[in-house]
Order: sequence, then C-alpha cells, then structure tokens
Amino acid sequence: MAVRHQLVRCPPHRVWAVLADPTLYGEWVVGPSASTPLDVTWPAPGSRLRYTIRLGPWSAEGTTTVRHQEAGRELELEAAFKSLGTARIFLQLRPWGEETLVVCDEHPLRGPGGSLHNSVSEAALQLRHRGMLPRLARLVEQQPGEVRRA
Repeated sequence: MAVRHQLVRCPPHRVWAVLADPTLYGEWVVGPSASTPLDVTWPAPGSRLRYTIRLGPWSAEGTTTVRHQEAGRELELEAAFKSLGTARIFLQLRPWGEETLVVCDEHPLRGPGGSLHNSVSEAALQLRHRGMLPRLARLVEQQPGEVRRA
C-alpha cells in the first residue's frame, strides 16, 4: 500500500472544505485535468464525480465514488478508470496543533491494476502522492478563510 502524509498549515475543517468540493479535484489530484460532480450529495457515501485525464490530444473519463466518509475526518474513495480497474484512496485528516496532518493510503483494488500490483506500481503511486499531497496543501492554504499564524 502506498501511504504518504502531508502537513497542511490550516485546521482540518479548511482541508475538509476542499475535499468536499468535487470541482476542485482536478486542481490537486495528479492525473485528472477536470472533475464534475455527478451527484449533488458529494461527499456522501455513494455520490460520484466524473474526471477527465488528458495526454496531448488523447483524453478519457473515469469516475470516483465515495465509499465512506466521516465529515471533517475521513474520506474513502474508489476511483474507476475504464479497463485499468479501480483503486481505493483513503484520506484521513488528523489535527496537529492548529494544523492538519493528511494521511493518504492508496492501492489498486479491482481489475488489472489490482492483479498486477507490484513494487514498480507501488513506486509510481508514491511518486503520484509526492505531487498530489503538496498540491492539496497549497490549494487549501490559498483558499479564503480565517487568518492563520505563521
């Protein structure tokens, strides 16, 4: 399992506000270039969003479904991308003083991605998280909110 963490210099409710906005996923998740909510209840369990991945002139769509959530604390997603199968992404927000420690645990779940999971794909997930979690932190820290101490 690819587990990585990131300290965000904002309280958990500010991080949750970004996670609870399905239109922001394309801004912090590495891979998708855009995201669109398919259900108005995001991030309630069962709600979905559609995302688009673009590589040059090529593009394809996938869906992400919320499997579990505890508002302000945990969000568990299942991302499905056509023939590659699905992946489980678990985001946990832990208060860290006035800041938030975000823990991300991701692994292939179903399909070829799950059956072919190995140390190479694990390393690729770690690289993805190295980009994704700092992007999430920057996005949260740039959102309007209360003034935070330096």
